[in-house]
Amino acid sequence: MRSHAETGDVGIIGAGPAGLAAAYALAKAGVAVEVFDGSAQVGGMAGSFSLWGQTVDLGPHRFFSTDARVNQLWTEVLGAESGIVDRLTRIYYERKFFDYPLRAMQTLRRLGLYQSTACVASYVLARLHPRRDESSFENWVINRFGARLYRMFFKSYSEKLWGIPCTLLDADFAAQRIKKFSLLEAIKAALRGNKGSKHKTLVDQFSYPFHGTGSFYEKMARLIEEKGGRIHLSTPVRSVTRAADGALSINLADGTVRPFQWIVSSMPLTDLVLGFNPPAEIVDSVAKLRFRNTILVYLEIQSRDLFPDQWIYVHSPALAVGRITNFRNWLPTLCGDSQNTIVCMEYWCYDDDAIWRSPDADLVATATSEIQDTQLIGATPVLNGKVIRLRKSYPVYRRGYRDDLAKIEHYLSGIQHLFPIGRYGSFKYNNQDHSILMGVMVAQNIMGQANHDLWRVNTDDEYQEAGAVLQRGGVMAPPIAEGND
Repeated sequence: MRSHAETGDVGIIGAGPAGLAAAYALAKAGVAVEVFDGSAQVGGMAGSFSLWGQTVDLGPHRFFSTDARVNQLWTEVLGAESGIVDRLTRIYYERKFFDYPLRAMQTLRRLGLYQSTACVASYVLARLHPRRDESSFENWVINRFGARLYRMFFKSYSEKLWGIPCTLLDADFAAQRIKKFSLLEAIKAALRGNKGSKHKTLVDQFSYPFHGTGSFYEKMARLIEEKGGRIHLSTPVRSVTRAADGALSINLADGTVRPFQWIVSSMPLTDLVLGFNPPAEIVDSVAKLRFRNTILVYLEIQSRDLFPDQWIYVHSPALAVGRITNFRNWLPTLCGDSQNTIVCMEYWCYDDDAIWRSPDADLVATATSEIQDTQLIGATPVLNGKVIRLRKSYPVYRRGYRDDLAKIEHYLSGIQHLFPIGRYGSFKYNNQDHSILMGVMVAQNIMGQANHDLWRVNTDDEYQEAGAVLQRGGVMAPPIAEGND
């Protein structure tokens, strides 16, 4: 059996960040690859499209990475076709705005003397009497921030996003996003101030393509084809199957069967596994893994100047919306000659939730009512609305999910030359830079240059905001859907 890929050997499922990064690295090395995707455009959840004379993304996206391989690919593909965005992201709670990541002293000041004292007392109580079982998101966060701050800045948003009580959400999600942060550490950092900081940090700025995040993947796709790779859009994949001799094939929805020696899959892990007709124990584990859907409601508003944030996290329990994106505040090149602003109201649900089946007109009406309720747009007229539904956007870290995922990983490890990667493919809460890295690493594996254990690639090996903690005067970051990447 060959130890590395030769021309024509690699089939890739999915033209999102992970699949295209793998295809690009392989094509650049002279390996002929084929990419299959059911949608009409590349980029996956990081795609962009034209709307009302402007360019918008599928929700908010930003780019930064501490990994040299990812940064090199970004620069190599985009060249000078990107700019720097001065970031402003805030949390909306009880009609007040708090910087994200939360700044300890600012937060306590805005809460007022009574609430601040109660939050500190709640934190002290949690430190004196910590909850022993930290397997749940709720207990993990309370032990580090106290019950009162948990209820204000963690509970409501997290339950909107994941659709389950925080008692049933695994602590893995919190550990990946806030690591060793606590209220005490944030206050200490605030008291130290930003001494020694001479430049803006990753918290303050991020890189962004002139024509939307999707333009990065569109250019990467063109480069892949220039190097001999083939990309098949509007070509959904039904399954991957394995013959008796171990040969792998991609089975397309139109009945076409395409054999490949190596297959890289970023299709949902649950769909991939079921295609192999696994044993009952694996089927049971697959049934316990769920993905959360996203509904994006775009509103065109008759104003150029609404509010300064790129996006806002909505923690108010009274509002169903979870995040509000303002595309006017990214780069001017997105807006063209339009004098209006496009905002995106983001909602999350499961297939069986009523909102998923709601008519578009009802969703636009709800989004319009909710943004007016926040007072972000005042009496400014809403001119148009558009709804986009995205299935299986987020892997849900239900308590105990890791045990089921481990069984699936073990089962798939017995299938040679198959590599599940990306947010969907590996059931990991990746940002786009993590998925790009997985694509680069799987290409190295296929070409015999490395032997990365892709299952062990964490979604956040180092919490990306951590480098800014001491420089920004004390930040604490709720583990939220950062950038939807």
